[in-house]
Amino acid sequence: MAIPGNLLSATTSEVDPNTSGWTSKLNCTISKGTGGRVGDGCLIVKSVAAGEVQARTVSSYPVTAGTVYQCFADAAGTVPERIGIRWLSATGSEISVTWSLVTTAAYSGWHRVGVAGMAPAGATQAQLLLSSTPGAGLINHFWENLYLGLPIRTTGNLFGFGTESSEIDASGWTAEVNASVSRQVPIALWAVDNYLGGAHTIAVTATGAGNASAVSVDRPSVTPGTDYLAYAYLNPPTLAADCWLELRFYDSNGNQISASRGTLVSPPPGSGWYRQRASGIAPVNAATCSVAAGVNGASAGQVLRLESVVVMVAPSAQAGTVLPYADTAFEQGVAGWTRPSGVAVIARSTPWGQASYDGSYSMSVTSATATASVVRSARFATPGGVGTSYRAQILASLGAGSWTVNLKVRWYDASNLDLGTTGGTSYSFPGAGWYAMTTDASVPATATQGAIELTLTAGATNSAMYVDWVALWQTLPLTAVAAVDETASITLTLRELPVGQSISVYRVGVDGVRTLVRGPSGLLDKEPITSDLMIVEDYEAPLGAALYYRIELWPDGATTPSTRTSDTVTITAGDPNWAWLKDPGAPQRNRRFLISRPPEWQRPIEQSVYRVKGRRNAVVLSGVRGGLEGDLALWTQTDEERAGLHWLLDSGNVLLWQAAPGMGVADMYVTVAQATEARVGGTAMEPWRAWTLPLTETDMPVTTGLGGSAGRTWQDVLAEFDTWAGLLTTYASWEGVLLDRRLG
Repeated sequence: MAIPGNLLSATTSEVDPNTSGWTSKLNCTISKGTGGRVGDGCLIVKSVAAGEVQARTVSSYPVTAGTVYQCFADAAGTVPERIGIRWLSATGSEISVTWSLVTTAAYSGWHRVGVAGMAPAGATQAQLLLSSTPGAGLINHFWENLYLGLPIRTTGNLFGFGTESSEIDASGWTAEVNASVSRQVPIALWAVDNYLGGAHTIAVTATGAGNASAVSVDRPSVTPGTDYLAYAYLNPPTLAADCWLELRFYDSNGNQISASRGTLVSPPPGSGWYRQRASGIAPVNAATCSVAAGVNGASAGQVLRLESVVVMVAPSAQAGTVLPYADTAFEQGVAGWTRPSGVAVIARSTPWGQASYDGSYSMSVTSATATASVVRSARFATPGGVGTSYRAQILASLGAGSWTVNLKVRWYDASNLDLGTTGGTSYSFPGAGWYAMTTDASVPATATQGAIELTLTAGATNSAMYVDWVALWQTLPLTAVAAVDETASITLTLRELPVGQSISVYRVGVDGVRTLVRGPSGLLDKEPITSDLMIVEDYEAPLGAALYYRIELWPDGATTPSTRTSDTVTITAGDPNWAWLKDPGAPQRNRRFLISRPPEWQRPIEQSVYRVKGRRNAVVLSGVRGGLEGDLALWTQTDEERAGLHWLLDSGNVLLWQAAPGMGVADMYVTVAQATEARVGGTAMEPWRAWTLPLTETDMPVTTGLGGSAGRTWQDVLAEFDTWAGLLTTYASWEGVLLDRRLG
């Protein structure tokens, strides 16, 4: 599996099918081994004699001075190891090496090593170095899954790479109470495709007995009223250690105004790494945030380690849900949930990871008697009012015994007066696993708030069940379409999609012909569903023609899909003297132009003519007649239009030409050969230009994806770049910023 952004070739990274990407640098020989993680191959670096051995990449890779680069690999051996980036000048001379710390111990299984650093002044290329120091000759060390490239960070993280990871240094953290902060490289066993898992960790060491903690130096901006989630991997010093992670908010003067703490359940399942979460809504006067971590009642010298620290806008169990993350996922407790009646006991599940649909915990419900109990969430604002409807959903799993679950919504007015319940759907557990349980509830008059209410009836003594990933949202049409005439496109909104299934989306014309619609990775043909909400922007829909969309939802392994269809929609064709030229993969470049003269079409064909002696007619061997070819003449009327057409043509991509219905030409995918831009007379300041575009008809591109930011926001840009100067030296244009297409 290729690592995204890797400068190393697949052969060099995966050591398959050979070791041609590697060579000895010091005291070693190299060969290809078996038992790798990505494929079967791995790199064996064998010592010639006692002492340090080094291997390096054969190739040198282009780098930009002042830019941070990261490297990592999975290693295994009988001695500790380190990895480094060797910075070279334009002449190939070594400038310096950025080395990782040496791992704290040897480990014969696969484990992660890595480091990151800034390319020094004068560096134009770099090599990857692998190092270990055996005590004798003929000692093997194994390497696999190697990476060199720009830092890999969590999209949406408010923190920059230097705080999320400690691969550069520990400057993103500072001791707070009874602690020192340093970096260590313990043995870390990350999944082969967990490229966010690093080697260096933040080590918070208690300087004396008592509570010990550290806090991030970085304080990114937050938006008041927004729900945020912080998480990190914690490596506790002992199984009995009381470890925690805290999300803190500060006002514009730097004063802490609130904090939400998530405590790692003690004891954890073992001595490994455990992701702990904490979430909270930024108060009305919040300006920034930070993350802190610590150990309560630590002994002197105990070490809490942190890795992969993230703060981001909290995810939702369902688009539009009114429940915050704390009441949805139970990662730091049961939040606002209560048990108004009955004997059931509610609590956060334990131990870590035992029972959860999302995250590491859920809400456990236990009943000592075979009786009914009511469990209810806190109240949340429910906009819309009378005449609207809300849908409540829980994910539930059977722990022990048996249960009947009745799910409804209890309503309240603005003064918190109880207005009773609506909805009410009963469920039982058909077996093990997690089951979605939903109910629809109409909003009564004067209601402004709602709470999810569960009547849980235990069928046996000592029954237990778990609840997770709870949501309450206003029910809206599952499928909605709207024409956007300004961009000659259609926006298709799909709600409540089944995450984990696959989706196909077709555009269907009045003639019944189906055409797959384009998505981020190409045509939407059985693409995995990763969110319950999908918004599809169709820039290739025909002008002035009625159409609708057919959506096919494919469960894993199914041979027949479930389907949805949209309403009929039409894009206004507009002035027939104008036509659209569109880039299917880059709709931001699409433009509408005034047509001067349509093409006079030709259809070329390859033929061989043989004149046989004694025959009147020749023998002609023909190929298949080609598609349409001709010159399209159009005008640009302003400098802005002219620049826009240049931008559209720059990529050389296949374009879509769309004219209004009735103009004698169907929508057509074309390539444009040498374009001619001519003045139309008048003064030098005349902005009009006459263009001639030689068109050749082509097939619709099927693998071209619709370009987009892939989840990146301005916060990611702010987290990665301290100044505008850094942005200007990294991207050639604003389009490059949008698509994260960097120079070099």
